[in-house]
Amino acid sequence: MVQLASGRPVSDRLESVGTALSWVTTVARLVLGVSLFVAGAIKIGAPAVSVQAVKAYQLLPDTAATFVGHGLPIVEMIVGVLLVLGLLARPSAVVGGLLMVAFIIGISSAWARGLRIDCGCFGGGGTVGADQDPGYIWELLRDAGYLLCAAWIIYKPPGRLAMDSALGLTGSRDADASFVGDEDGETD
Repeated sequence: MVQLASGRPVSDRLESVGTALSWVTTVARLVLGVSLFVAGAIKIGAPAVSVQAVKAYQLLPDTAATFVGHGLPIVEMIVGVLLVLGLLARPSAVVGGLLMVAFIIGISSAWARGLRIDCGCFGGGGTVGADQDPGYIWELLRDAGYLLCAAWIIYKPPGRLAMDSALGLTGSRDADASFVGDEDGETD
């Protein structure tokens, strides 16, 4: 057994690192999950506004924009709940990450084409007044942060307080991804 200068075994140090990393994953799950759920919940009560926000990007035909405007809040809420619960965490993070990529592309496209719109991410949407700043840079930075959360969740085990761990739904890669832990990648 290898010991540190403090006399503690290296395995103790690795356990504490693994525990810290599992909490980072939990925080990433909660940040992305709560954000998606709130965004969906705000929009679900006003489907016409959600459709208007999607149409403002001028990227989709009207029929597709209407479909996306109605469906997006539902998808956001489902993925958000799954991430908060830690149920199907990796697949949910993949969907959440793909949503963030789509949002980043949409916002970047609107900015590049000189559109002055509200992203509609948390309600609202449509064009903004000449005296208002669309705030594209902040929206892109926010969505990039959410994308990083999704990438972390995909790469690491589901973290603490995850239903995946409780139900044994984590894969064998999880044990390899953590420093010290049992077969579900969790450390004590």
